[in-house]
Amino acid sequence: MFDFLPFATALIYLGVAILYWRRSEITRFWPQVATSVALALHGWLLYRTLFLPEGMNLGLPNALSAIFWLTALIYWGTNLRHDLHRLQAFVLPPAALCVLLQWALPEHHVLTYADAPLFRLHLIIAFTAYSLLTFAALHALLMMAAERALHRKPSFIRLPDFPPLIGMEKLLFQIITSGFVLLTLTLASGILFSEQLFQQAFRLNHKTVFSFAAWILFGGLLLGRWKYGWRGRTAIRWTLVGFGLLLLAYVGSKFVLEFILHR
Repeated sequence: MFDFLPFATALIYLGVAILYWRRSEITRFWPQVATSVALALHGWLLYRTLFLPEGMNLGLPNALSAIFWLTALIYWGTNLRHDLHRLQAFVLPPAALCVLLQWALPEHHVLTYADAPLFRLHLIIAFTAYSLLTFAALHALLMMAAERALHRKPSFIRLPDFPPLIGMEKLLFQIITSGFVLLTLTLASGILFSEQLFQQAFRLNHKTVFSFAAWILFGGLLLGRWKYGWRGRTAIRWTLVGFGLLLLAYVGSKFVLEFILHR
């Protein structure tokens, strides 16, 4: 039987995004309602594909879908408190793409130890950390576009309006601070989980190296902000490089293992 839910979810995400991109004047109520419906459908799809009788199916498409679902959810919740001026138009299309990837590539990578309480705690913290830092990277790209628009330079991102750059920068560092704290907890809980499951607290591989490199970079950015007042392009560059390291650490390793080495 054909499953229309992934397409309905992706269409709602894309419909709201297009509405934000094409119209300069729009009320916040109906887009928020439509996005909440898409988030609910997306959450149900994740629940249905992640949790199997034999364990948790944490293949790369499912993991990406979960991360972008959380990213869109965080953006949606933030927009209830702060008017993000249609910045969700940049968050919802990747979420729609991940829903379709989850449907098109039903990769099975079942973890039989997913019932371990420490692993579940580690997974929740890790996904939230990755989602916050994905949010930060997208927000940094929007800051770059806003800065170019302010100087009337051509940009590949065109939105009807932008919030003030100072407000965007303040929100960026709030997100990075929260993401850094959770990334720290992710690494710590990962060490504890690895020791409990594999009797080896520290497994030196490229995932570990890139994860710690990202942690050092985001920590350095926050230190530079506190001590030297780093902002603007410096903050944007550090954020994007840190996010790139996280992509190499998690997405890169899972892609190689599941799609190239088939493990």
